[in-house]
Amino acid sequence: MTVERTIESIVIAGAGLAGATAARTLRSEGYQGRISLIGAELHHPYLRPPLSKEYLLGRAGEDAIPVAPEAWYSENDVDLRLGVTVAAVDPGPHTVHLSSGESVGYDALLLATGALPRHVRLPGSGLDGVATFRTLDDCRRLREQLAPGGKNVVMIGSGWIGMELAAAATAYGNQVTLLGLEDIPLAAAIGPELGTFFRSLHEANGVRFRLGATAAELRGDAGRVTAVVTGTGEILPADVVVVAVGVAPDTSLAEAAGLVIDNGILTDASLRTSAPDIFAAGDVANALHPFTGQHHRSEHWSNALNGGKIAAKTMLGQEATLATIPYFYTDQYDISMEYSGFPALAAGAEPVIRGTLAGKEFIAFWQHEGRVVAGMNVNVPRTQKAIKALISSRATIKPGRLADPSAALDQLLAD
Repeated sequence: MTVERTIESIVIAGAGLAGATAARTLRSEGYQGRISLIGAELHHPYLRPPLSKEYLLGRAGEDAIPVAPEAWYSENDVDLRLGVTVAAVDPGPHTVHLSSGESVGYDALLLATGALPRHVRLPGSGLDGVATFRTLDDCRRLREQLAPGGKNVVMIGSGWIGMELAAAATAYGNQVTLLGLEDIPLAAAIGPELGTFFRSLHEANGVRFRLGATAAELRGDAGRVTAVVTGTGEILPADVVVVAVGVAPDTSLAEAAGLVIDNGILTDASLRTSAPDIFAAGDVANALHPFTGQHHRSEHWSNALNGGKIAAKTMLGQEATLATIPYFYTDQYDISMEYSGFPALAAGAEPVIRGTLAGKEFIAFWQHEGRVVAGMNVNVPRTQKAIKALISSRATIKPGRLADPSAALDQLLAD
């Protein structure tokens, strides 16, 4: 495809999935100019989903995580700088200043700085055996701790990552206790009925829950964690503690540069920020979505993948918008789940269930004003394409038809 904009230098701040995908897309679209891909970690760009799933469990090897083969960057003349960060952006002269002391000019700049794990400030947070979970190094360290089994593991956080890590820790033969602020895990994301389904799944595999609960203190011996004290005074033995209470978009660079920030870096549907020639993609971007007319920030890999592609095309002057329906998946024990849609529109709606929760095979639909706005399948593969089509159609569909297993999903639009 012919490049439609003449630019000589593109800088990408952040070498995660969004940043690396943008670099790959620039080359596949025919861009011949300079690409500087700046990454804080020492690893080549990698995928995060396997870190809390098959890679953590040892069921997938090193070949499961790279965004591209290591040789691709040099073979395609991408200046990949690892262990370096963009320390400051000067939008006026179109210059970035690196932590290495070097300054690099740009014609277009992509901010793909991702998100940082939230920390819980507790007495004892600095003890050995206490960690957050975000990076490849975090994953390798945790796998080394969990793999021998026989440990007391406390997960602080009842969101998707906390639940996935609890499943992995249990699979290695550890005793897991999970603390969460919600009365029902995942209720904020998928509602109480389905949150209870996941809780029961974990309890059947030996996980103990302390919900509506907080951690008040971490205790240790000889510098290593030995227990978590809850807000009610309960003492939970702990050899390993993982704090998984979510992430926050890493907007510090954008804020210092004067960009508009609102739950991330605010962008239009083509991922342009408030500053000329600066774009944002991935976890850090709060992008206008054409489907809803609202801004949405997604922390899932599909958003980073698609956002990297759209940002690259927009930087080249092409007409491109991030219009894909948000998607993510999780694997826990014998459950494989996929979700597509807009959680903000689905919030508070009672899901329409096709199938049975007890049988561990079902599809859940959420509707807003009679239209499907989100859909989740559990152990019912190859249904997400049809679910996305239902969402995109904006068609009004009766709940009874959604729940009827005899009504093929791809035929509902023909009703």
